Amino acid sequence: MSLGLEQVDPRNLGLRLQEARKATGMTQLEVAAHLEMARTTIVAIEKGERKVTPHELLQFASLYRRAVSDFVSKKVVAESLVPQFRASQKQIDPNFDQAAIDLQSRAEDYVELERIVGAPLAMRFPPEYGTGGTAPEQIAEDVATAERNRLGLGDGPIGNLRDCLESDVGIRIFYFPMASKVAGLFAYSDILGACVGVNSNHPRDRRNWTLAHEYGHLLMTRYQVEVTVLSTDKRSVGKERLTDSFAKYFLMPASGLNRRFTELHRAGDKGITLADVCNLANLYQVSVQALILRLEELSRLPAGTWERLLAEGFKVQQAHKLLGIEANPPLKEVLPQRYVSLAVEAFRKGYLSEGQLVRYLRTDRVSARLQVELLEREIHVENGGNFTPIAPDLAQSLEGR
Repeated sequence: MSLGLEQVDPRNLGLRLQEARKATGMTQLEVAAHLEMARTTIVAIEKGERKVTPHELLQFASLYRRAVSDFVSKKVVAESLVPQFRASQKQIDPNFDQAAIDLQSRAEDYVELERIVGAPLAMRFPPEYGTGGTAPEQIAEDVATAERNRLGLGDGPIGNLRDCLESDVGIRIFYFPMASKVAGLFAYSDILGACVGVNSNHPRDRRNWTLAHEYGHLLMTRYQVEVTVLSTDKRSVGKERLTDSFAKYFLMPASGLNRRFTELHRAGDKGITLADVCNLANLYQVSVQALILRLEELSRLPAGTWERLLAEGFKVQQAHKLLGIEANPPLKEVLPQRYVSLAVEAFRKGYLSEGQLVRYLRTDRVSARLQVELLEREIHVENGGNFTPIAPDLAQSLEGR
């Protein structure tokens, strides 16, 4: 009995076993006790340094409540993202390691769902932009302008950046919890394409900025994995300065922002107010700080405005409350909507069991069933024991109901 183990790279199998273990909340020591192995053996297996026997794989699958096929199917990508992230660090940070494992797992599942359903993702990546020959700020602005033109975004606020990058560019974008200091991460491979993880614990404006920042990595430093870490150090250098500048220009292009600022200035008796700036930041889905610093840069506000506001005790959250701005609405879609649709379609066609659907959606059975119901294209009503499809009349009057 081989279970197909000879076809699987031990490193990839180890990563899968590690991901499955962590999904159950078990430690390596607890697994070792359950399976009557030494903890060092579990460590070696998860690192890919020690091969797994068929009997051991059956034990792992039973303990983690997974199908053996989850570990040995050909969905394992030939090149793993996790070792790339590890190689990019001077010292292994467990927070980065876990984020990379989570991104790898989700991206692999996405590719597998596409294979099952027969619907590969259309990747519309432009060639990598050159980054030499001039100042990073100018490069970032030129690339941001070129991309806005390529995507037909004009120079106004981007209503739904995630939807744009998923649908029009073909990036695999996942939101999931990470350590607070980690904003997001980016990786690219020829098999997986562009993969972005965003910290779901962060507020909306921070998530939006992180997503634009990681998009800059796809455009300008595509083959370098990257973890974006929150830092109070303003002296960013190299590729981080480049991609952070790209996020600024991509989210707040000068022409559109100047035009809206001028319109607000003309409409108000007192010129531009702090309320105007807060509402403008909400429109662009960036932080009030980011918008004010951008307006300072464009000479639309006096230099040092943000610092003076902080010194005067200005609190953004208090301002949002007074203005009725919901600047951080609940995050409803953690997984890409296309990913969820593929999983539900695979389930409805009988390619996935309910248990497998639950695992792919990373939720419970009740929530998984609800997802299936929400994605039904027709409304069904019971009629004599049969289910009859009914096309809803969306133009019907609701008066008197």
